[in-house]
Amino acid sequence: MSIKPPFTRETAIQKIRLAEDGWNSRDPQRVSLVYTPDSIWRNRAEFPRGREQIVEFLTRKWSRELDYRLIKELWAFGEDRIAVRFAYEWHDDSGQWFRSYGNENWEFDGEGLMQRRFASINDLPIKESERKFFWPLGRRPDDHLGLTDLGL
Repeated sequence: MSIKPPFTRETAIQKIRLAEDGWNSRDPQRVSLVYTPDSIWRNRAEFPRGREQIVEFLTRKWSRELDYRLIKELWAFGEDRIAVRFAYEWHDDSGQWFRSYGNENWEFDGEGLMQRRFASINDLPIKESERKFFWPLGRRPDDHLGLTDLGL
């Protein structure tokens, strides 16, 4: 589904859910296709440029962040921009669980491809018993609570 600017509240929420679904696939190639070929990113201290570097970045990310499950939520939107807040849970190869919290600012071209993505992220070590995201790997079920309803 191609959702193009200008965004309404409804289309911004749809765009966010499509992005969440893509990231929850943990398929770097699939995810890269929603970005412009020359997309500019800031993700923590990394600055991928273009789809090839995005694929390399995501491949590294999901080889370290195991059993990754993500929820995104609308924060604000404008004509060609969307701001989201998110949280995701994952564990490292030693079994330590984390909940990573963050915000992203997105800017889209006229075709609805993301040309800029700026993310700020913080990792919180958690006990396995503190996890809140339990759906099977892949797309979050429609009836699963969002961030606000989970108190996050």
